[in-house]
Amino acid sequence: MDADDWLTDTRTSYDTVAVSYADLVRDFLASAPYERAALALFAELVRATGGGPVADVGCGTGRITAHLHELGLDVFGIDLSPGMLAVARRDNPDLRFEVGSMTDLDLADGSVAGLIAWYSLIHVPDERLGQVLAHFHRVVRPGGPLLVGFHVGDETTLKTEGYGGHPMRVHVHRRRPARMTSWLRDNGFAVEAEMTVTSPESKLGGIIFGRRMP
Repeated sequence: MDADDWLTDTRTSYDTVAVSYADLVRDFLASAPYERAALALFAELVRATGGGPVADVGCGTGRITAHLHELGLDVFGIDLSPGMLAVARRDNPDLRFEVGSMTDLDLADGSVAGLIAWYSLIHVPDERLGQVLAHFHRVVRPGGPLLVGFHVGDETTLKTEGYGGHPMRVHVHRRRPARMTSWLRDNGFAVEAEMTVTSPESKLGGIIFGRRMP
């Protein structure tokens, strides 16, 4: 297998399920008070550091991008899947969405005031996660906040069907908060807070607040 087959599989899978995915997850936040509170706190932290553009990396169909926009942030979305972004643009025509990969972010150094990766690191293999977090560190300005959401656990599973029964081929990596905080610190982020939650998004989800060190 080529080292980047996982990127192709992820793009193709989410292109296939985009419409069904959007319909399924659209109202998740309505039943997730702790996740709404985390997003509100992230918006407050961005404003406290002077505000500016915020990147929602792995934005999917744009529901978190739209929520952060409603909270007053100047936010834009980036995703690997053109199909997901087509739905994001359909549902949020006034917001900016770009095709891109978190493994090679096409953003200038220090160009965003904050960055969120909301359950979007779950398909990144362990051996590529450091590269991704190094890009996050590069593009966030010093002192800017980072918010990461992920599935908690120790196992990796292969997902072959989902979101309306459509075929998929993606590996889902679950990680312990201690391991994720270690990766973040190794890549230049101070970890300021962490929590675990149960919500429609995840049976056991991890949420970590970090801040980009100089």
